[in-house]
Amino acid sequence: MKRREFLLRSAGGAALALAPTHVLASGLRHGEPDYKALTGRALDAARRAGASYADVRITRNRSQSIATRERRITGFDDGETFGFGVRALVNGAWGFAASRDLTLDEVERVARSAASQARASAATLRRPVVLAPAEVHRDVTWRSPIQTDPFDVPIEEKVALLLAANEAALKVQGARFVTSSMFFLREEKTYANTDGSYITQTIYRSYPQMNVTAVSADGSDFQTRMSTDVQPMGLGYEHVRGARLAENAPRWAEDAVKKLTAKPVEPGRFDLVLLPSHLFLTIHESIAHPTELDRILGYEANYAGTSFISPVRDYLGKFRYGPANFNIQAERSAPGSLATVGYDDEGVRPDEYLIVKNGVLNDLQTTRELAPLLADWYRQQGKPVRSHGNSYAQSWSDVQFQRMPNVNLMPNPERDVSLDELVGDVRDGILIEGRGSYSIDQQRYNAQFGGQTFHEIKNGKVGGMLKDVAYQMRTPEFWNSVDGIGGRSTYFVGGSFNDGKGQPSQSNAVSHGCPPVRVRKINVINTGRRG
Repeated sequence: MKRREFLLRSAGGAALALAPTHVLASGLRHGEPDYKALTGRALDAARRAGASYADVRITRNRSQSIATRERRITGFDDGETFGFGVRALVNGAWGFAASRDLTLDEVERVARSAASQARASAATLRRPVVLAPAEVHRDVTWRSPIQTDPFDVPIEEKVALLLAANEAALKVQGARFVTSSMFFLREEKTYANTDGSYITQTIYRSYPQMNVTAVSADGSDFQTRMSTDVQPMGLGYEHVRGARLAENAPRWAEDAVKKLTAKPVEPGRFDLVLLPSHLFLTIHESIAHPTELDRILGYEANYAGTSFISPVRDYLGKFRYGPANFNIQAERSAPGSLATVGYDDEGVRPDEYLIVKNGVLNDLQTTRELAPLLADWYRQQGKPVRSHGNSYAQSWSDVQFQRMPNVNLMPNPERDVSLDELVGDVRDGILIEGRGSYSIDQQRYNAQFGGQTFHEIKNGKVGGMLKDVAYQMRTPEFWNSVDGIGGRSTYFVGGSFNDGKGQPSQSNAVSHGCPPVRVRKINVINTGRRG
């Protein structure tokens, strides 16, 4: 449904706050509602209903996906969702309500509903919500640093690119099946709160990908190769063109074919050299997730799990996560990363901070509600109590809560260590590229990870291909077995596009930058053995 058609139909006889006929500095076009008038009316109504604090988000999300297999299109979807949500704090408890109808009458009704819900929730409150102070941002705008809006590119061009990539893969002898796809998201978000902030943002994400399957001549084996060296990014269509799917497709297909005759791995303990296209997922699961403060406190126990980092006081400043040159940074500012924004969904400008500093747990992921729970630790460190800007909601109809920022393993701080140097000091090991299947327990402590391609390392040289490789790990022992970290020139950004959390479940997208690492004496199993 077209944007203007939706607005006119949703009016339902109630007064719309319409913008003037010219284009405003805020970017509003003729016929669109005046967001300032609507957010102001919602916040005033929440105050009158007893809210000590309230915020409102108006969000328009457009998504598009295209899927192909071999020489045909297998799926296409282009949708848009548009509405607003109001969050109100009354007597120390939260209430939230949302609606699709952007009218003056409706925003008031929804704000009153959010306040009423908060008042009812306060009756069962164990601990009142206290918000960390936050800077006020008046009339600010932020936009993802894109070159080409993917929604301006014709569908025909996108389909032609995917089918050309498929054809290039199928030309490799032994490649039997190939799928490829593109996914795009544009979030147009307006945020306002009773502190006085008013923020508009436009956020983009793009994800091109391929999957090639090779089948043995007798049909007894098949192997796949995903395009894991092409990652989702917070960029525009230029990322799709830069991925060069058609040019890279033969290489991915050749890898799939080679895996058919690769030597099955012999189980044992090996030194591992993990490339960033693989390592980012290990970071995501065993570092980024267990350092979410709401997870540590048990808020996610029923769905996303808990964390081995508990109680917090026994870990912050004491727990050795890795070696002395091991530093894990959280941020939402790296250009092109998936969680990068100008402001979070509480109007906070995110900062950069070290979750792990010189190998020791140093901080945790927070929002305005969670940060005061670490007040004692921050005072010990001489730091202010403030949110790290880690609040996010996937849509206008969902309440915002703590979501993961970009969490990165920083390059070797001493010098630019090359991949060849990491490999050169391995006598008997395995080089792992790309993400594969994995499993991890609810506390993020015991895990198993596979990959896309595996190569033997013998006496400092990369050799033939292996298959059926997975390694087992316990989080503290694994990261403390790292004895080599690549330098700045080896840094690469991977990403997770649909990370689920919350009830009802929400998804967010997050990037993890890292260099390759060398890990000593890790237990490797063969995943292909039968009986």
